[in-house]
Formats: sequence, structure tokens, C-alpha cells
Amino acid sequence: MSRALVVGLGRSGRGAAALLARRGWEVVAVDSGTPSVDDLTPLGVDVRTGTTAPVPDVDLVVKSPGVPGDAPPVAAARAAGAEVVGEVELAARMLPNPLVGITGTNGKTTTTELTAHLLRVTGLKAVACGNQGLPVTGLVDAVDPAAWLVIECSSFQLEDTRTFHPRAAVLLNVTPDHLDRHGTMEAYTAAKLRLFANLAPGDLAVAPAGMAVPGGAPARTVDEGARTPTSVAWSQGGLHVDGLGRVCTWEDVALRGRHNRQNAMAAAAVAAAAGASAAQIAWGLEGFPGVAHRLERLGVRDGVTWVNDSKATNPDAAVAALDAYPAGVHLIAGGRGKGTSFAPLAEAARPAVVRAYLIGETAEEMGEAMRAAGVPHARCGDLEAAVGAAAEAARPGEVVLLAPGCASFDQFNGFEARGDAFRALARDLGVR
Repeated sequence: MSRALVVGLGRSGRGAAALLARRGWEVVAVDSGTPSVDDLTPLGVDVRTGTTAPVPDVDLVVKSPGVPGDAPPVAAARAAGAEVVGEVELAARMLPNPLVGITGTNGKTTTTELTAHLLRVTGLKAVACGNQGLPVTGLVDAVDPAAWLVIECSSFQLEDTRTFHPRAAVLLNVTPDHLDRHGTMEAYTAAKLRLFANLAPGDLAVAPAGMAVPGGAPARTVDEGARTPTSVAWSQGGLHVDGLGRVCTWEDVALRGRHNRQNAMAAAAVAAAAGASAAQIAWGLEGFPGVAHRLERLGVRDGVTWVNDSKATNPDAAVAALDAYPAGVHLIAGGRGKGTSFAPLAEAARPAVVRAYLIGETAEEMGEAMRAAGVPHARCGDLEAAVGAAAEAARPGEVVLLAPGCASFDQFNGFEARGDAFRALARDLGVR
């Protein structure tokens, strides 16, 4: 233990700085902004805000997920020989718990929460954590060592892993996202695949069919249709899991949408590997209510259903939302783009969307895609205007759906804030 540098003081950065300080490290923490650090100064952390200046003489750098690898303090420390890791890697080195890693472009938060839910139904202690909001570092020395930790892992977190070794690793899908950060699909995919790098032959590795994964565990698949030689779960006439047979019908599963079948199959496979029975998995799937901001049904007003899918932060996620609501949709979309095309979203919107209400920085670009696909649309500027326009236009039996297909950081401090604002606006209109 010596001197550590934490770069970025969001939730995970603050968690890492606090953990290192508690473990006896001398900690310097820097952030280009001016976040609140009242929780760190009593621990003796040397906090430096409003700066990106390099910090000399550090042995370890913990880089927050939102910080690129070429940020000046990170690059300087790496050049000087310091080890650079992320918050997940740091925590995993200090945790005796059984770990599960869940990643993918879309669906990882729901699958993380659902997996933890199924493990708890089985009688195990389980905590959902990671990218979904609860920093893993906050669980070190604070959680039962026997508890399963189900960690949602973003590509930003995984690119800074070295020895991270979960007992089960799940990659749900890989579609274009975060290309403004990773540069290429190859680099983005490589970051996701780091989840499997340290798996042993007895571990569970779940990945899309045909995708080669590193590590020692053979890749298994979840299959929409009949069983294949690599299947660990499949959906022929209901949910089946290897070793358990048929678990339940899809009508018994509370989650809506075809993409949630994949999420349910992956979670069921992990739960089965941990010892869950078919009856326990079926009970857990029937009772799982879903996750806030993920196809969250807010209620009904004058016969119109309102749905919050603010977590749809890329076009593919918004397409999945339209799969769950394939007709009569008043779509609110837009925000900050990630370097991906909106053409697939516009094509999916053509049969489903009555009208699209576009907001944020991408309103013009998304509007061009909607125009090319023949989707009626209006550029509304902000969320409040879009909600007002959609409320006025929607008719009984239709749906007002927030599925932005974009990040939120042009107008909001995260997708949660955007979803909360949408929920509040709907409540003000009388949605119950």
C-alpha cells in the first residue's frame, strides 16, 4: 500500500477513493469538474477539483468509467509506470464473494437485477451492483462474504480489468454503441470480451452464438427457438434451461418484449448454475416487476398508456422498445448521439409510430432519418414540449413512449434524471 490516484469523482470514483483511504493508502483524487466531496475529506483524501493536471509519484491509478484512457493524469501516470485499473477491478481484488458479470449493449441492467432477484428467490443472498448504480467498492467489508454479487459491467469498466474473475459471465449482445469513445466496433467488442478473460473451465460463459470468447470456459448460448449443441437456455414453446428442462411458459414471465426473453434466459441460466430449481426460477420470473426507466409502465390517462424507457440510450435499445409496443406509438426520442446511425430506428418506427417528437442535440439528424423513412415527426426541442405535444395528439388505445435512442447529457445529468422528469411530467398530466 502506497500512493494512489483516483481520476473522476462520480459514484464509482468516490467509492474507490473511500475504499483505498480506509485500507491505508495515501489517496489523491482529481476531477475536471467541481463535484461534492464532503464524504472524502474526512477520510484524508487529497481532493483536487477543477483540474486535469498530472499527479506525480503514484503507484496505482483508479480511472472512473467516464474518463478516457488518454486523459492527462491517466496517461502521465501510466507512462511513469503506474498500474491503471477501474473500480470493478479494484473491488474484485478485495472481495471474497462469488461474482457474476453481466454485459452487453442492451439489456444488461434488467438482466443484472433479474439475476440477483432469481438468486434471492433461490434462498441465496445476492446484491445487484456495478454500472446500474451501486458501486462495487462500497460493498467491500460491508456485505456478507457469502453473498453473490451480480455486477453490471459497461465496456468502460471492462476495458480497465486485469484479474477480474466472475464465476459466471454473460454477454447479451454487441451492437454499435459508444463509438465516440472506443472508435471502432472491434475495440468496443474487445472491451466487452474482457469479461471472459480469466474464466476457468468450470465457470459459466454465455455469449451470442458464433462469438469466440477468451478464457477457459466454453461459450454457451441462449437461443430464441429450438435447442442447439451449445444451448444453456432456449425458448422453444416456453423457457427451457439445460439440466432443468421446461421452466415455464412465456406467458408466465412478467417482463414484456422479445428482447426480455433473452434477458430472462440468461438470468435463468446463471440462477440454475448457482443451484436454483425450475420451480424457483419460474416463481422468480413471474414476480419480477421490472426496473425503473426500462419499459416502465407509468399508467394511463384518458385511455392512453404512458411508458418510460429512458434507459434506451442507443438506437437498438429504442428499436427493442418498439418491438414491445409495435403499434399506435407516440415516440419521444432524441438527445446526445454516440456516433451511430438513426436509420434502423426510423425503419422500426415506420409501422409502429403515429408520430415522433424529437428533442435534444440530435433532433435534426434524427428528423432526417424519420423523414427518409416516412415517419411523421416534429422537432420539439425539449422534453416538456414533447410531452405536451404527445399528450395532445394521442388517442385512447395508443401509447406515449419515451425511448430516446440517445444519451441524455445534452439536457439531463443521466438517463435516470431524464426518466424522472418524464415521470413527473406524466404525473402532472394525471397519468396514474
